[in-house]
Parts: sequence; structure tokens; C-alpha cells
Amino acid sequence: MKRLLTLGASATAIVIAATSAQAAGETVCLITKTDTNPFFVKMKEGAEAKATELGMTLKSFAGKIDGDHETQVQAIETCILDGAKGILLTASDTSSIVPAVQQARDAGILVIALDTPLSPIDAADATFATDNYKAGLLIGQWAKAKLGDAAAEARIATLDLNVSQPTVDVLRNQGFLEGFGVDLADPNVIGDETDPRLVGSDVTDGNEEGGRRAMENLLAKDPTINVVHTINEPAAAGAYEALKAIGRENDVLIVSVDGGCPGVQNVEAGVIGATSQQYPLLMASLGVEAVKKWADEGAKPENTPGKDFFDTGVALITNEPADGVESISVAEGLNLCWG
Repeated sequence: MKRLLTLGASATAIVIAATSAQAAGETVCLITKTDTNPFFVKMKEGAEAKATELGMTLKSFAGKIDGDHETQVQAIETCILDGAKGILLTASDTSSIVPAVQQARDAGILVIALDTPLSPIDAADATFATDNYKAGLLIGQWAKAKLGDAAAEARIATLDLNVSQPTVDVLRNQGFLEGFGVDLADPNVIGDETDPRLVGSDVTDGNEEGGRRAMENLLAKDPTINVVHTINEPAAAGAYEALKAIGRENDVLIVSVDGGCPGVQNVEAGVIGATSQQYPLLMASLGVEAVKKWADEGAKPENTPGKDFFDTGVALITNEPADGVESISVAEGLNLCWG
């Protein structure tokens, strides 16, 4: 997967979904994992609105599926050739994308990771993201508190993103496990823990069908699973459908991350017990503003004090608050989705 970029003829052959907003001004590129996940749809909306406001040209690209690393590399090639001032990137493969990102930076392009930190995080000029570890920690703490004494005998499944274990996947998974009280082995790796409560993990590609398939696989391994962590809310919806198919939708606790309007509605409906809300529209709009400032002043964005990224915030959403775990209501979550 890791390779040097080959610019020129190869870039003309790119087969990629790309759209443009505005027709003048500095160019900023938005490269997301897919263009179908509601999270990235909202991210694109935020970038488009801010680009229009600032008189910039936005060019948007997306992978065919979550995990489509090669298409994202090709998009970076295109942005370099187009003379973009900045690239806003949600990377599918957070380490393999680094050589392509470095070539963009060497060309004077400001590269900002949105939502998903690169590995290492300083491979990008800046990162605008949820504190994904905290997002996982909150849902883990809530699930443990919700189960009470029964948490000691829980049967836990984690429905993660993909086998490359991108940073966002690892952070949410490990945060959840710590919050639930599982001893972590290597906090940079999913699946190396030895806690007997862990049934196992499977990957979902962050979509509903993947969530359903992964849940079915893990139920075949252990039909007594009663706690499920999912990488995002589409995967949670799929997991619920798999549980519903065997009549267990009411006795399994599902927790997730995203806080999109459909996901918050699923909390309200009891499909998801609690979710950690993030703010993709804000990430994208701040990213476009940062590229404009870079173009006008040559100034790079600063991190949130005490962190190695700019924290765009997170809030736990549930209608069943737990002692000692800060949360907001579904009504408040619906009011905020997505900012």
C-alpha cells in the first residue's frame, strides 16, 4: 500500500467522485472516506458553506468505500496538480497515506486531518477532531454504570472499522474498553486484551450492512453477547437488525459514536443506549477557515492547549443518565446534530 506518488499521466486516469463549489478564489480540497456516510455528507455541507462564504473554490473527493486508500492517494495527486492551497482529509489508512500527504506539504499545501488523526499525528500540519478516545471512554463508562454489578459478567463484542485499524478506530475501541473497566494491553492495538468478558471483535467498514454481518459473526461465536460497542451509528443500526432477527434486540446494550440525527433518533427509539456526539460540520468549516488564513497570511492553526490536535468537542447523549457520567438528553442532542 505504501508507495511514492507518480504525478503526471497517472493523475489523468483518476476515477473518482469529485464535485466543485464556487468558481473562483483559492482552491481547497476535501477528501473523505466515502460520500454516502451521513457523517461525511454533513462534513461536505460544512465545507461547501464556508468556502462559499469565503469566496474559495471547494473540490470534493471521496473513496468508493470506507478503506479505499488508493482513491484517496489519487485525490491528493489531483489536488497537488491543481495548485490547491489546502487539503482537508479523513484518511482511510492513516499510516499508508503519509507519503502522499508529505508530498502535498512539500508542495506548499496545508494538510489538515479531519476527524481521523494520521499516524503519526504530526504527519499533517494540523488535526481538527473529536477527542475520539474520550468519545469511547464516555460510552464505556456509561455502559458499565448502566449494567451495575452485572458488568462483571458482561459478554462484550466490539464492532470496529476495518483491518488496517485506523487511528479513529483504535481510539474509540480502546477508550470504550477502558471506560468499561477492561485492562488494555497495547493501547495502540485492537484485539490484544485478555479480559474473559471479551467475546471478540469484527469489522464493519462503518456501514449498516457491515454492522449486521459483523454482529451475526460474533453471535455465532457466542450467542450470549449482551454489550456491543460499534465504531459508528450506521454499524450500530446493522447490529440491531441482526439482534432483532433472533429476538434479542431488547436485551443487548448497544453503544456508539457519531451523534448524527438518525443516530440520536435511534437513541430515542431505544436502538442505541447511548452515543457520543461529534461535530463534523464544525470540523470542516474550521478547516476551510484555516486554509484561507494559510493562503492569506501563511499562518498555521494552533492546537487546543494541552493536546496535539484542535478539539472540536464531544457530548454523551442518552435518555438514561448514569451517576458520574456527564451526558445530555436526546432532545439536546437532536438540537445539536450535526454542528
